[in-house]
Amino acid sequence: MKRFWGLLFALLAFAPASYAQDYPSKDIHAICNFAAGSGADIYVRYFAAKLEQLVGRTVIVDNKPGALGNIATEAAAKSKPDGYTILITPASSTLAMARHTFKSLPFDPIKDFIHVTTLAQLSFVLTVDPKQPYKTVAELSEFLKKKGDKASYGGGSNSGIVSAELYKKFAGVPGLMVPYRDPQVSMNDMLGGQIDFIFADGPFAIEHAKAGRIRVLATTSKQRLTALPDVPTMEEAGVKGFGDITPWWSVEVPAGTPKPIVDKLEAWFNRIVASDETKKFLNNLGSEPFPGTQQSLKELIARDMERWGDYVRLANIQPQ
Repeated sequence: MKRFWGLLFALLAFAPASYAQDYPSKDIHAICNFAAGSGADIYVRYFAAKLEQLVGRTVIVDNKPGALGNIATEAAAKSKPDGYTILITPASSTLAMARHTFKSLPFDPIKDFIHVTTLAQLSFVLTVDPKQPYKTVAELSEFLKKKGDKASYGGGSNSGIVSAELYKKFAGVPGLMVPYRDPQVSMNDMLGGQIDFIFADGPFAIEHAKAGRIRVLATTSKQRLTALPDVPTMEEAGVKGFGDITPWWSVEVPAGTPKPIVDKLEAWFNRIVASDETKKFLNNLGSEPFPGTQQSLKELIARDMERWGDYVRLANIQPQ
């Protein structure tokens, strides 16, 4: 009997390592928090395609928009912890900030995930309808003050809402938040005059700005973007006290995923991030490579839960 149990324990100990050695043996699903065509979708599809090339298995992008990213995050947290469902996410918003912007969450940002590695840092940008006469943040602020309680902005992500509320606070302008699930719809409404401005993520906005569909007035980052060298930061544009809003992306898997699989994913994604192709891709979208490790990401999330909590309180955002 002792021999039987000894053999059983040996087999159980060997199983995870053997399983990880064969990983991946089937398609991988990469969950995206936001709609197809969004800036988030551009990110997720790029990294999914690069992972697919690297491992020789199909990586399917599953868009699960809604609840400012919570629907996708919950789906990832509750998925089978086998490495075949991963979450490529703007985690500074969907994990670190979410605890402060919602009264309750259907997942625990720390306990329900293994944090694999960071991918990129990016800026949000203040965008308006190019048909409107205001071409600077100061001119937009003057317009909003005159419009008063009829002024409004589109809110589709935690980072965008925080950026807008900080702008309102430090520039002393009004603006009612109108929620959106799809950034394309919010942009269409802005161009149609239903809302006045949007703080959009760089990957989504820069593409449209270069095509002349929207006008970018400022960036939320501390420094100007490589992709938009002539566009000032919010601080440079005169919104003193705005600070530095620089969200970041990471790869997450559900808690319980075998460590050998997590280690593989960490190595693969850092290899992707280190490539010149990825740096060029990110720079063109107003972003920078941000490689990391499981440990550095775990520490970053813990720190940013406090930092983003301070931003939420400073912007006087009430939890939903």
